[in-house]
Amino acid sequence: MIKTLLLIGSGGFLGSISRFLASRFMQNNFPSAFPIGTFVVNITGCLIIGLIYGFSERSSLLTPGWKMFLAIGFCGGFTTFSTFANENLALLRDGDFFHFMLYTGLSVFLGIAATFSGVLIKGFVITQEETTVIMHKTGKRDIN
Repeated sequence: MIKTLLLIGSGGFLGSISRFLASRFMQNNFPSAFPIGTFVVNITGCLIIGLIYGFSERSSLLTPGWKMFLAIGFCGGFTTFSTFANENLALLRDGDFFHFMLYTGLSVFLGIAATFSGVLIKGFVITQEETTVIMHKTGKRDIN
């Protein structure tokens, strides 16, 4: 189990660094209001996970360890969108159109709604730093 966790963790480490560098490169070299860096990373991650599963299904080129390192670790660190796309492809291959539509629709809608909710919740929460600023400005020891 430790070996598996190390494979996935080291792949995730490299995937996260790769995501940061690729996204930064795209944003710096192709400035746009469109999130080109994230878009390119997501599409590239989908291509990579497709190649990984394609090669692992059709040959013995990738051992189970390499598959975990690349698919779960690297792609998981690079972008979870690739896993989302691969799972949807599996649903389509199985002819499970209901769950494909449900998974895709709910993931996009609830993902955006959850992000929006997080932003709203942040508006109601006073952080320790904000509390310190309020106390400093008012000269109070306690804001209650």
